[in-house]
Amino acid sequence: MVRQSLQPTRRRVLASGAAVSAAAIAGCIGEDGGDGDGNGDDVADISEFQYDREEPDDGDRSDSLEFLQPAERDEDFDPVISFDSYSMQVANLVFDGLYEWDDQLELEPKIADGMPEEEDDGETYIFEIQEGIEFHNGDEVTASDVAHSFTAPVEEETQNAATYGMIESAEAIDDYSLEVNLEFPYGPFTLSTMAVPVVPEEVRTEDREAFNTDPIGSGPFQFADFQAGEYVELERWDDYWDDPQPYVSEIRFEAAPDDANRIAQVLAGDTDVIDTVPATEWDEVEGADGVRIHGSRSPSYMYLAFNCNEGETTDPDVRRAVGHSFSMREFVNEHLGPAAEPLESPVPPITNESGNWDFPMDEWEGMMPEYDPDQAEQLLADAGVPDDWEPRIIAPEGGPREALAERIGSRLTEIGYGADVQGMSFATLVDTYNTGNVDDYEMYLLGWTGGPDPDVYYYNLFHESQAGVGQGHFYEGQGEFHDNILNARESADQEERRELYISVTEEILEYMPVLPAYSEHNTMAAREEVKDLHAHPSVSYNPRIVSDYQNTWIDE
Repeated sequence: MVRQSLQPTRRRVLASGAAVSAAAIAGCIGEDGGDGDGNGDDVADISEFQYDREEPDDGDRSDSLEFLQPAERDEDFDPVISFDSYSMQVANLVFDGLYEWDDQLELEPKIADGMPEEEDDGETYIFEIQEGIEFHNGDEVTASDVAHSFTAPVEEETQNAATYGMIESAEAIDDYSLEVNLEFPYGPFTLSTMAVPVVPEEVRTEDREAFNTDPIGSGPFQFADFQAGEYVELERWDDYWDDPQPYVSEIRFEAAPDDANRIAQVLAGDTDVIDTVPATEWDEVEGADGVRIHGSRSPSYMYLAFNCNEGETTDPDVRRAVGHSFSMREFVNEHLGPAAEPLESPVPPITNESGNWDFPMDEWEGMMPEYDPDQAEQLLADAGVPDDWEPRIIAPEGGPREALAERIGSRLTEIGYGADVQGMSFATLVDTYNTGNVDDYEMYLLGWTGGPDPDVYYYNLFHESQAGVGQGHFYEGQGEFHDNILNARESADQEERRELYISVTEEILEYMPVLPAYSEHNTMAAREEVKDLHAHPSVSYNPRIVSDYQNTWIDE
């Protein structure tokens, strides 16, 4: 299941499993086609599936829209506890955040009245909120509601606690201002943590269980009908406090996990919008009459990880050899086409850009291993790897990562070795990948979804404190590797953090505990009559429906 973005916990490793569901070729892209591992430098541009604004002639509209989701919801609609993307797709239309991400994944004020005042070298933040904002029940949004939204995940020990765990206290100064104190300067605070959905403290705490499935927020939509396991229906809140007012008056969410069924429904005109266009179906959807694909880059990070605890892959030269045995770029272009882009670091391009990090991406790309089977064979021979070496590679079954595992296995076979490739269910994979046991795996393929701050990637996927929690490679690091990750996390100085992350990344690329693979885009397919629809970088924000840059409507 795809899990809610921007929540750094162990369950995040499930984040990338449902987006593309089959391993067949999406389209041959690149000079060398699909038969060999050549350069394959041509990368499809997802911006071709982004469209200009489309405004209706009449502003007084009552359009209805049906949206099919690619996985079952956990059906926790209280954002304090909600932890899956598809429940949050509903909740993000019901609740407004203190801040929210725009279409470039940059935080901008929503309920907040401007950016916070920073004090105590990044340990204290003073927030002002706008006056006169109301929840759906008519209660005014106050600073106490915002403070509760910050502290409840930790106090109630929810799965979102890690996002707010550095907050020592959050207290209202008056009705429209609050003070948040951190235990230490926390680098990601102003880039991610401030995007907290605001809940009404009094209503929520009166009956948290009832609130979870019949929530009250201050967003543009409110609950109209809900049948567990079947559908959620939202209706426009006509007293919404912000502009623009949505053109859509009703939205129905249903789960349609079967890719073929979901695609068939939108192609036949039986639904309006579907989330996620599988790479295997891309050409069919793109070539269909009456349907458009909508896409956006995302902060997702897929990777090949090596067992650095036991087995032949404890040797960095063996890991480098695997990297030289195939072309990652060629594989991504061939199997995913416009649905993804190759990566050269644990930091997706949109994270680099939205956070204004200015990382040396071109230099990092030059450090990635190029396809060179002769060098791969020589490195393995020099490392003393036995001729009968057949490393076990585990991956989520039925998707492009299993296909990538098979590609690596076939290339190792071509240079005289082999591989035992095993596709697994997520439940089995999660129980297996973090054991560090060579009998379980020497390589695994997984994914992570983060945001505009690199800490979500480096701390959870590489810091020693998370070994066996969010990572299974057990990389001990060289010198100050782990100290650098922690120091970057506990610094409010972005330039200092940038230099620390550059050092960490260069070590990752040199010693290769993991090999960056690709970032999978967020995609939707919609009937052509659905106008002004734009895919958001965060999957939990889709469909955005109404914002400063879009207001979806139906051209009947």
